[in-house]
Amino acid sequence: MVEVSTSILSVKKGEESKTFFALEAAKTDYFHIDVMDGKFVEKDTYQTMLEYASYIRRISNAPLDVHLMVEDIKKAVDDFSAVEPNIITFHLEACKDEQEVMETINYIKQNNCKVGIAVKPNTSIEEVYQYLPYIHMCLVMTVEPGKGGQTYLSEMTEKVKTLKKYIDENQLEIDIEVDGGINLRTAPEVKKAGANILVAGTAILSAVDYKVIIDELKCPIGDVSFWDIYLLSLTSYITYYIIDIPRWLEMCCV
Repeated sequence: MVEVSTSILSVKKGEESKTFFALEAAKTDYFHIDVMDGKFVEKDTYQTMLEYASYIRRISNAPLDVHLMVEDIKKAVDDFSAVEPNIITFHLEACKDEQEVMETINYIKQNNCKVGIAVKPNTSIEEVYQYLPYIHMCLVMTVEPGKGGQTYLSEMTEKVKTLKKYIDENQLEIDIEVDGGINLRTAPEVKKAGANILVAGTAILSAVDYKVIIDELKCPIGDVSFWDIYLLSLTSYITYYIIDIPRWLEMCCV
């Protein structure tokens, strides 16, 4: 079964409440919380994401999927454990050695939370193999972390396939999540490669109907036709670039 984790990174200011309620109604499986500290990656979303996560927890029981793109992992785990996330994922590259990786895994578990490890596009997937028996999810970044709306890096498909093959051969029970450039065009490719949790932000939030896109992203391979993808992509394009033009002009003229 494929699940969808909706990134709230690009939620429009002033529309948070409406958007969060609409996403829950559209049956997103998770709210994906992109936590950046301005150090591990250039962008800083730390306080905004903490505020959003706290607000979502007050109004919804939907699981929170927290993705830490930070240098100080322990502090972030302490801060975000307060919102009772379903899973906290940290970057392998943020740890200096194997001991720190294992200590971080155990620390997250001590906070009654599932654990994920994320790897950047340039990190060899083999580097995460030794930790897979101890975690619940491996997040394969399919773009460089730190920015929304990037184009999917096609070479990451083979990385997902390699990870899936290793997991199956070693009979491990672990989710494979992909994050970056996931939309109706790229989703079939990553699902076929073995990913079972898809992170999508722009593809969902720019659509007229969130549920239509989320449902299509969840569809088993082969259930979505070329014309389904074409028409849904066209609808999203019209919404994002045409319907919002008056609002964009109004903002620019203030």
